[in-house]
Amino acid sequence: MTPTTAIVILNWNGRSFLEKFLPFVTATICPGAEVIIADNASSDDSVAFVKERYPQLRVIEMDKNRGFAGGYNEALRQVNSDYYVLLNSDVEVTPGWLEPVIGLMEKDPSIAACQPKILMYADKGSFEYAGAAGGWLDYLGYPFARGRVFDVCEEDMGQYDQPEPIFWASGAALFIRSRLFHELGGLDTYFFAHQEEIDLCWRLQLAGYSIYSCPKSVVYHVGGGTLPKGNERKVFLNFRNNLIMMAKNLPRAQSAWKIPFRFFLDSISAWKSLFAGEGVYFAAILEAHLAFLKWVAFKQKQSIFPQKRKGTLHGWYAGSVVWQYFVVGKKTFAEIVKGKP
Repeated sequence: MTPTTAIVILNWNGRSFLEKFLPFVTATICPGAEVIIADNASSDDSVAFVKERYPQLRVIEMDKNRGFAGGYNEALRQVNSDYYVLLNSDVEVTPGWLEPVIGLMEKDPSIAACQPKILMYADKGSFEYAGAAGGWLDYLGYPFARGRVFDVCEEDMGQYDQPEPIFWASGAALFIRSRLFHELGGLDTYFFAHQEEIDLCWRLQLAGYSIYSCPKSVVYHVGGGTLPKGNERKVFLNFRNNLIMMAKNLPRAQSAWKIPFRFFLDSISAWKSLFAGEGVYFAAILEAHLAFLKWVAFKQKQSIFPQKRKGTLHGWYAGSVVWQYFVVGKKTFAEIVKGKP
C-alpha cells in the first residue's frame, strides 16, 4: 500500500512566502500526499489568502503563536498520516522531491527522520545554512552540516550526493515517521524555536533509530524568513536551547564538564562581540545563560527528556569544530571531518 504523507507548512505572517512557494508544493504532491497549512495565529491575511486561492487545502488555525515547536506539536496532533513533512513556508520544492525520501525510509524501517539536499534560494548552486546536506554535531554541542560550517556555505559540486546517516535533519524540510514523532513526545515546546529539531533527532537516535540525508531530493530555502540572522531573539534562543539540549541528552558525566566549558566559550564570543560594538549580541548570550540556569533550577519538568539511551550516534564529530574552524583554519566539512587538506 502507498504510505500516506502530510506536508504541513507552519505559517506565521507569511502571506508573501505562501503566495510565492505554495504553487510549487501543490504541483509536486504524489499519490497519498496532502498539503496542510498550520497557522500560528497570523495577524496578516495568510489564512484568508489560502482559503480563497487554495480551497482544497486543509487549514489548521491556532489561537496563539506557539512558535515552531509548539505550533507543530499542536497541529500534528490533528493530522493522521504515516509520514509528516515539516516544511518551511520559504522553501521552493522541486519536481519529484517527495518520492526519493519516502522511498528511502520505506526500504529501511530504522530510519526515523530524513531531509533532502537544501540549497540556497538566492544562489541555487550553493548549500543553504539551515541543514545543507545533513546536520552533524561536535562533542561540545556545536551544530554544523555537510556543506556548511558556521558561515561558510560550500558550492554544490555533487560532493554530498550519497545518502548517509547524519546527526540531525533540518526543520526546514523534515521528513519523520508520525508514529515515532508522537511516541517520543514530539518537539520540546520549551525551546519555542531553534534547535528543537536537533534535540528531537538526538532523542530519536538515543531510542535506537537513525537519521538520514537523501540528496536525490532537492529543495531551495530562503532562510531567515521569520527571524533574520543576527536578531537578538534568535541569538538568545540558539544559545539557550543548545545548552538545554546538551543537558538533556548528554550523559551526566559529560554534561558536568562540557556545559561549564561551553559557558566559557560562549563568554569569549560574547565579550569579543561587545568589543566589536555588537552589544546586542553580548546581551543576548548573557540572557541565554541566565535563562538556562533558570531552566536547570525551575523548569526542567516542562521539557521532554530521552526515553531511552541505547542508540548509536551517527553524525557525531569527536573533535571541536570551533578549534578546527577558527584556530586551524579549516572551513569545509571534508577538511574537518575527513581530514582532507
